[in-house]
Amino acid sequence: MEINGKTRTCGLIGNPVEHTLSPMIHNTLSKLLGHNLVYVPFPVEQGRVDTAVAGADALNLLGLNVTVPYKSEVIKSLREIDELAENIGAVNTLVKTDGGYKGYNTDMEGLYRAMTSEGIVIDGEQIILLGAGGAARAVAYLCAVKGADKVYMLNRTVGKAETVAEEVNRTVGREVIVPMATEDYTKLSDRKYLAIQGTSVGLAPHTEDVVIDDAALYEKIHTGFDLIYNPWETKFMRLVKEHGGNAYNGLKMLLYQGIIAYELWNGVSVPEESAQMVYEKLKGHFV
Repeated sequence: MEINGKTRTCGLIGNPVEHTLSPMIHNTLSKLLGHNLVYVPFPVEQGRVDTAVAGADALNLLGLNVTVPYKSEVIKSLREIDELAENIGAVNTLVKTDGGYKGYNTDMEGLYRAMTSEGIVIDGEQIILLGAGGAARAVAYLCAVKGADKVYMLNRTVGKAETVAEEVNRTVGREVIVPMATEDYTKLSDRKYLAIQGTSVGLAPHTEDVVIDDAALYEKIHTGFDLIYNPWETKFMRLVKEHGGNAYNGLKMLLYQGIIAYELWNGVSVPEESAQMVYEKLKGHFV
């Protein structure tokens, strides 16, 4: 692609951003779809998010992704926020509008598309959710909205899980999130669950760490989904497989959250064939 006076720019703000795979997603998509667009990472220092968003607006950047630690902090810099992002309390995508940016959260719809692509169904499921941080809170909201029967949120600090459960249950209007202390997993009934690993435990280089290391838990899991994608197979995934379940990592979530952002910026629908080509390129980074 030739960069010229009509080239549009999108990017990522966060700290750090050096490790990001997002440029691979968006620059590959722009090449596949023939769009005159480039995507670059922008490291933003603490306390300068508002300045960064104002600068992006002044420079007429088409859109931005937002990563840790600014997904909540960026909200105050927006002209408008999508209802889903407002309910989750986190924004990861900014779309240029007249007078500023509108904030969206594509992480959760990205997770939903990723799970759907693997044949995983949330509606009517009994779900074990590990963690109660920002990512897990968003997963809890997604599961509640998509019709999960119950979501057992296991967290080391049960008070944090109780706060998230109260917020999500109030928002969706039903008692679906059940807060529990991590060690109370032994109280779960003997049945098969969908389990979602929503913490950073097991992230490289700490690849042998796991929230719960007890076969009794993994015997109850028919499918495990880890939001982590580095390493390619986490210990959580390995334990699920060793006890007869299916296990998936978070790379497709990364892919689809990026694709949804790209669609918002460009007003297009990305063909699944193109999505698969990008996925294979991302996968080659690990396998």
